[in-house]
Amino acid sequence: MEGVKRYLENIEPRTAALFTGAACVIGTVMVLLQKGYTQREAKAKIQKAQNRRTDSLQRAEHAVLQYNKSHPETDSALILTLSLSELTKKLQEGSLNPEEVFYSYMEKTLDLNKDLNCCTGILLESFDQMKTLDSNRKGLLYGVPVSIKENYGYKNYDSSCGVVINLDHPAKEDSVLVEVLKKQGAIPFVKTNIPQALLNYECSNPIFGQTLNPHNPLKTSGGSSGGEGALIGGGGSLLGMGSDIGGSIRLPASFCGICGFKPTPGRLSSQGLSSIYRGANIR
Repeated sequence: MEGVKRYLENIEPRTAALFTGAACVIGTVMVLLQKGYTQREAKAKIQKAQNRRTDSLQRAEHAVLQYNKSHPETDSALILTLSLSELTKKLQEGSLNPEEVFYSYMEKTLDLNKDLNCCTGILLESFDQMKTLDSNRKGLLYGVPVSIKENYGYKNYDSSCGVVINLDHPAKEDSVLVEVLKKQGAIPFVKTNIPQALLNYECSNPIFGQTLNPHNPLKTSGGSSGGEGALIGGGGSLLGMGSDIGGSIRLPASFCGICGFKPTPGRLSSQGLSSIYRGANIR
């Protein structure tokens, strides 16, 4: 019952209608009143989160502009055509450096987000991580920019799952999978959008809005890893991390024309991944 109350307290009316209609809306209002959570407070939290996203996007855009001015020789178009195996090989052998790969994908991501609204924020620490990578090129994913779903714990960033009550509660440490990515030389550089409460095959929430399909903006990118599907399908990320209980990786992959992999339960750690209700077996 506690999990149901937690889910109801921030659910969208449109989503609620898919379940029990007006009864859910009434239940939502009752829970909000019990919590003393006003509409004005909710709007203020949403605006604050949106401002953080805008600031991160603008700072990333400025960094990309400065890089492009000082490195006009970077062939971003070629870099973006490489497969993961081709890219990792070139990074390992040194014919490409992490900086030019990082800025190529960052620029593409920023451009895509303007049309698709697939990002909930740039991970600004990624700029420093990229500059301090091990010069010995250690790690299977050395220098590879990686996108992560919004519910992945990343130190000092929210994992809201698209609900207001989870805002302003940044992670105290990286999730296990983010730690593993970093140890393998990968650079997590952006968090991607999700449906409210992660419980929808569409991709929209009241904090960050709706994500569109990269091949047809009149269609959805799917859910719940819809931001990942849109970003990878549009070419802004080569490798992304999602989560899947009932199709949350497989559906966006299908909708966006990419490959998605749902691992066997327990194969990858879910420590540090957020959900909206207790007992969710995220994987």
